[in-house]
Amino acid sequence: MKRSLSVIVLLSLVLAACSPKHSHDVDFYYWKSKCAIGETECEYFNRLESKRLFVRLFDVAMENGVAVPVGPIQGFSKDMLPSDSTRVVPVVFITNETFYNCTDEKAITQLVSNVMNGIEHYMGKANVAYDEIQIDCDWTERTKMAYFRFLEILAEKSQLDISCTLRLHQIRDCEKTGVPPVIRGSLMCYATSSPMEGMTRNSILDMELLKAYTVNINDYPLDFDVILPIYSWGIVTNHLGQVKLVNGLTEADLQTPMFEKQDDNLYLVKEDGFVQGLYVNSGFTIKIEAITPELLAEAKQYLDRQIDRDFPWVYFHLSQGFLNRFTIEILK
Repeated sequence: MKRSLSVIVLLSLVLAACSPKHSHDVDFYYWKSKCAIGETECEYFNRLESKRLFVRLFDVAMENGVAVPVGPIQGFSKDMLPSDSTRVVPVVFITNETFYNCTDEKAITQLVSNVMNGIEHYMGKANVAYDEIQIDCDWTERTKMAYFRFLEILAEKSQLDISCTLRLHQIRDCEKTGVPPVIRGSLMCYATSSPMEGMTRNSILDMELLKAYTVNINDYPLDFDVILPIYSWGIVTNHLGQVKLVNGLTEADLQTPMFEKQDDNLYLVKEDGFVQGLYVNSGFTIKIEAITPELLAEAKQYLDRQIDRDFPWVYFHLSQGFLNRFTIEILK
C-alpha cells in the first residue's frame, strides 16, 4: 500500500513538472515564396485556435549598391487564409548589409517608403487588411543606429504597430546591440549555431546553447513572443568539404537506394542524382537536422519555466511537411 502511494505521489510530481506554468496562445509564420496553404495547414491552425499568421512578403538586399526587393511572395490571397478571422502580420526580411549602406536620414526614409510601398502592393493584391508590420533583421552593434531609425520612421509614416524579430544574441548582448524601438519582439529560439560549421550538435536547436543565451532573459525590457522551430533541413557536403543547405529535407526523403545510412542522421550518396533540385554526386554526404517532438517538448518546458510571464508560442512555420511530425497536443 505504501509503495503504491509512493508511486502515485511520484507520478503526480512528474505530471506537475511537465504541465505549463503559464498560458500560451499558439500562432504561426508562413515563409514560402509560393503560397499554398492547404487543408492540413488550415486544420492545425484552427484546431490550435490560432489567430495570427506572420506572412513573409519579400526580402530586401543589396544588389550593385542598391537596396532591392528579393523573392516576393506569389499567389498569396485572402482566400488562402485558414479562417475568416485570421489576423495577418506582413513580414519583411532586410539583410544587415542593407544598413551598412543606408545610414543617412534621406536614405533611411527612402528605404521606409520602398518597404511600405511593397507591403501595400502585396497586401492590397491579396485583399488582406493589416494593422501591424514586422521587420526581420539580424542587426549588429554597427548597424543598430540606422536600423532603429528605420523602425522609428516606419512607425511614424505607417501609423501602424511595428514589431521585429529578435535573435538570441541580441537578447543576451542587449547592452551592445541595443533594444529596438518597437511595440513587441519575436524571439527566435532556433538557429543556435551555424549548420556550415560541421558541428555534431543540432544547429537548428541545441538546448545547451539555448540555455546559455537565456540566463538573464527576464531582464530584457521588451515584451516578446517566442518563435520555435518545427522545420528540418539537409546539410549536403561534397568531396571538397563545401556545404549547401536543402531546406525541408527529411530522413523520409532519403529512403531510396540512392542513399545509404551511415549514422543516426547521416547518409552517403550512392549514385548521382537530384535532391529537391540540387544535383549531388556519388560520395557526397547528407546530414539531416530536424526538430523532433521530444526536442520541441523539452524546449517548451524549459522556456515556460525560464520566462516569468505568459507569452505566445509562434511556430516556424505553417507547412504540411513539418506539421505532420507533430500532434496537436504537442504544439499546444
